[in-house]
Amino acid sequence: MIPVKNIYYMLSYAFSVLQENGYKDISTEEFENVSDLCAAILIKGLFLQLKKGLHKEYIDKTESITVPKGKLNISSSIKTMSLMKQQIVCTYDDFTINSYINRIIKSTAELLIKSDIARTRKKALRKLMIYFSDVEIMDLHSINWKITYNRNNRNYMLLISICYLIVKGLLQTTKNGKTWLMDFLDEKRMCRLYEKFILEYYRKEFPQISANASQIKWQLDDENYDMLPVMQSDIMLTDRKKENVLIIDAKYYSRTTQIQYEKNTIHSANLYQIFTYVKNKEKEMSAKPHRVSGMILYARNYEDIDIKYSMSGNDIFVKTLNLNCEFDEIKKQLNYIIHPLLSN
Repeated sequence: MIPVKNIYYMLSYAFSVLQENGYKDISTEEFENVSDLCAAILIKGLFLQLKKGLHKEYIDKTESITVPKGKLNISSSIKTMSLMKQQIVCTYDDFTINSYINRIIKSTAELLIKSDIARTRKKALRKLMIYFSDVEIMDLHSINWKITYNRNNRNYMLLISICYLIVKGLLQTTKNGKTWLMDFLDEKRMCRLYEKFILEYYRKEFPQISANASQIKWQLDDENYDMLPVMQSDIMLTDRKKENVLIIDAKYYSRTTQIQYEKNTIHSANLYQIFTYVKNKEKEMSAKPHRVSGMILYARNYEDIDIKYSMSGNDIFVKTLNLNCEFDEIKKQLNYIIHPLLSN
């Protein structure tokens, strides 16, 4: 079980804006559950955004009005008998706060108010929603999360990301169409957060190395790449000075190992995958001095694993990261893990 406070720290690395002064006081608060934590982040983010002003955008609006503007719709005016009321149907651009991203935020806030969060946070959300009185509620199941950000709305990136976690983590629809609240972060979403946290941790704490989620090119004897799957690493760490590479496959499972022939073993697919990544990267770098290693990094559940395999000239590590401890201890584990990369 991961303490809620550690979820906050993981989110802080995944979304670096949480490390800014406006959000830092959240780290001193206590939370009963993850939805309560995300509510606190959303409240703080909305408070900061209101100081800058809510995002507005132009939206096409059609209505019967007395003073014509925009595009006149004569046929609709006749059908609705607006002309009898000395009005005409017009379509025009309305610069409004009823934007798509504000609708996502208001709809998410309404969901949170119905969920298991502290009463004080529900009260704070209701107060903030006064500023969203002109914003419409939308169907949470139909949200298109592929938002295009620009200099006018980039401050919303964290807010929308938190809304995504809340909606995907809290909302579930039953077969009869009713909605209910589920456990906040399931295994799939925790796996994505786990990967992002580790990658961003190394980016921030070890600027001397390159940390990316890089693709690895197949090293073929010919150029026939037809139908080959993409080799997408979770984390690739490169020491630029020594040309050392450590490829990390981050795994978050309910069970760390598999049972095979009444014996606990490493998940076969995980081992095959990291071996393939390492050997192709090894071939790619063969023309210069280098060292390529691989690691499967499991989030620790019930057992500690710390194994090193030497496979065809490369080291493959299998380790667990204990997330159920003080965050300073988690940092020590992460710092120790990259020792093979930084050593001679």
